[in-house]
Amino acid sequence: MEDVLLSTVLVLLALGVLAAVLLYFVAQKFKVYEDPRISEVEELLPSANCGGCGYPGCKGFAEALVKAGDMKGFFCNVGGQPVMDSVAEKLGLVAEAKEPMVAVVRCAGSCENRPKTNTYEGVKKCTVAAALYAGETGCSFGCLGMGDCVDVCQFDALSMNPLTGLPEVDQDKCTACGKCVEACPKGIIELRKKGVKNRRVFVSCVNKAKGALAKKSCEVACIGCGLCAKACPFGAIEIKNNLAYIDYTKCKLCRKCVAVCPTGAIQAVNFPIIPKKETNENDVKAI
Repeated sequence: MEDVLLSTVLVLLALGVLAAVLLYFVAQKFKVYEDPRISEVEELLPSANCGGCGYPGCKGFAEALVKAGDMKGFFCNVGGQPVMDSVAEKLGLVAEAKEPMVAVVRCAGSCENRPKTNTYEGVKKCTVAAALYAGETGCSFGCLGMGDCVDVCQFDALSMNPLTGLPEVDQDKCTACGKCVEACPKGIIELRKKGVKNRRVFVSCVNKAKGALAKKSCEVACIGCGLCAKACPFGAIEIKNNLAYIDYTKCKLCRKCVAVCPTGAIQAVNFPIIPKKETNENDVKAI
């Protein structure tokens, strides 16, 4: 009996050793080599795994970058230029300079400017509401106000303003990852150049209806009149589908378009407020 047990143990031991040897050779045969620089680059990245770079997480970004052998077309929105410069130094490459971007909400249809015409009682998700009907207001193009964009922002850069019913972007927290852009079924959120001194000029409207209809549904809708395009000395404004659009790559922030817009659809952000000149007795006499 003891001999049988001993022989069984020896056979099992031999089989275990043989299996281990076979597994070792199989592992060596099919071992996938990974460039150690991939993990080194990944360590320099912010580990946000937001996908804003266009790759599945920081690991995927690092792998694609190392394999490409150059940095053209690669940029980490969360880490920004400092992180890309560090990566370039690690790989002995040159990082492309890229201006910071920020998310902007291209809808000014607040509760006051765009009154409700009905009440939605369904699931409080923009994607669901957009699939079912046009919205609670007369504008079928504007913000639905249910906060899908806020839900997907992992940097706490978006919040819903209870007074306006619109999402607001914290420019200091926004990393331009683009998640909110993807989440908005109405396409009212756009990534734009952050601008010199964080100043931006853009048309805060996406309503493509003709002028009278657009104005009827929202007080600050773009009516496609073209006055802004005529006033722009840099050719930065195009009127298409009854809607004005400002190309931020051409815009010089002169704000001439803001001055001529009859509905106030064009927003100028972070510009100093010019105080109105007070009228005194001498001015009155001069008149």
